[in-house]
This record gives sequence, structure tokens and C-alpha cells, in this order.
Amino acid sequence: MSTIPSTFNQNLPAYTVIGKGERGANTGMSAVLLSRGGRYLRRSIFQDLEKAGFDYVLSVETGKKSYDIEELSLRYPFAQFLILKENLSFGEQINIAAMEVRTPLFFVLWNDVRFTQSGGAERIAERILQSDQLCTVPVVQNTRFEPLPTLIIPALYRGTIRTIPFVPVKEGSLSLYPFDGVGVYHTEKFINLTGYDVNIRSPYWQLMDFGFRAYLWGEKIKTSQLVKVVYDGEPVPQDTSMHPDYRRFYLKNIAPVFRGDTALLPWRRLIPYLLKSGEGFRIAWRNFRSVREWVELFTYRFQMDARQLAELWEETE
Repeated sequence: MSTIPSTFNQNLPAYTVIGKGERGANTGMSAVLLSRGGRYLRRSIFQDLEKAGFDYVLSVETGKKSYDIEELSLRYPFAQFLILKENLSFGEQINIAAMEVRTPLFFVLWNDVRFTQSGGAERIAERILQSDQLCTVPVVQNTRFEPLPTLIIPALYRGTIRTIPFVPVKEGSLSLYPFDGVGVYHTEKFINLTGYDVNIRSPYWQLMDFGFRAYLWGEKIKTSQLVKVVYDGEPVPQDTSMHPDYRRFYLKNIAPVFRGDTALLPWRRLIPYLLKSGEGFRIAWRNFRSVREWVELFTYRFQMDARQLAELWEETE
């Protein structure tokens, strides 16, 4: 485990930007398009985004340069293509896109997720900018237009964190994180939160870390019935197993204690961590000390700790 970045754009991976990036509308919201692979008719995706009325579209390109980028950049001058030079996690891809966003909001979508609300970008942006929240989670539907359980509720039991999914049925319900990373993000708040942790590779624990940090630092992630997306296929199953990344998530989010108006990672957490981490004394000590320094750096950003969050979730809602 390397030292946790204290600033958002620290150690930003190299990438190339192709496309004019001319403003296509004036809604205050851009679309960030991630690729999950597969053979999708990209022209129809960009047509849907153009009809929706996004100011810009940032398409994050993984692997080799796609054959149709030049054609799409000419046909859709509001689009830019971010060509990555290495394999990055989805959270790193969103971080890079956020650095290029020129609007107050950006909507993260995958190439197998359809947003077909014609002119919807303007209505959504107007509503969300009034709420001033970190992230807005859409209603997610399958190909039969049935809503999926994407409202995520945390539960802390005997020091172990679990999540319980529900179908969102009302406006403004709190969700721990945006399901599959799909949602409308407040650009400034996202950057101030330092984005997704680039040192966590597991998508599930990357989302868990982002969501916990958001709430522990006083931000909110809410669902909206106004925003709807449809998956072309079945959503990718989440691997919720105790991945090695859980150790990093635990130290940053579960282990800190909030007292008064500050948080700290107490030394009394060290021995249990050494015994359970399985990392060996030297590595475990280095990782613990690194995260303890990170908590000290952001001590005044914390508004609560994990236990208070779990206990107050319903009351907060």
C-alpha cells in the first residue's frame, strides 16, 4: 500500500485528448462515457447523448485507439475522447474525466447503459444544482423496464460492514454510493472529496470507500425519480468478497474515531489490525501509519465516524 494521495490530481496517469470539445448546449452538465467492452453501435450512443442536450461528452477510451474516433469526433464536435495509455480502474477513469470537465455537473454512464430522455439534461441539471449534493443516483431499469435494487443502505454488525440493496421508491432517498458508479456528480464537490481512491482496484470497495468518505465528510448521495437509465443487458454482478482492498477501506473509513470536531485513527486499532490483516508486521505497520497520517491530514473534514453513520442512517434519512 503506497501513501494515500492527499490531493485530487496527484500522480495523474498519462492520457491523450482527441476532439474539438465545442459546447453543444448550455445546461451546465457534461456526459462521461465509460466503456465496458462489447460491440455497441457507438453512433447511436452519441446520438442519444446529443438529443439529451449535454454540453459536452467525454468518452474514456481504454486499450488501443478505436477505429471510429476520428469519424465520431468530426460528426459530434461536442465530444472529446480521452485515450488512456494504461489499464486503469473505473474510479481512476472517472477522476481523469473530472479533470477535463468544464461544467458544474457531469453524468457518468457506461456504453451499455442508455440515457434516452430527450432534452433531459437541462431539466436534470436545473433540479440538481438547486439541491447542491455530491451525487445523484438515477433509477436503473433492466431491458423490461423493471427497476433494480440500486438504493444501497449500510449496516455495521460486530465491526463488519454490510450493504443492503433496495429499489428506490421515493425522491431524495439516501444511498451509500452510486450503483455501478452511474450518477450525476457535482464537479467541484467531487474534486474536493479527492475523487475515487486510485489505490483501490476492486470496483466494489472503490465505491464503498467513495461513499463512506462522502458521508463521513458531510456530503450526501441521493436517488432521484427524475433521472432514469436502462441497461442493455444485465448489470455486472458486484464482487462483495473480502478483497485485499478491504484492508485499505477499513483503515480509512471504519477504524477512525470521531470526537468533538476531529477524527483520528487511534493506536489501539493497530494490534487488532496486525493480527487480522495477514500482511506481515512490517507491511501492516507501514500501511497503518500511512493511513493514520492521512486521517490526521483531513481530521477536520470528518463530520462523524462509521458507527455514528450506521446508527444515524435512518434518522439522517
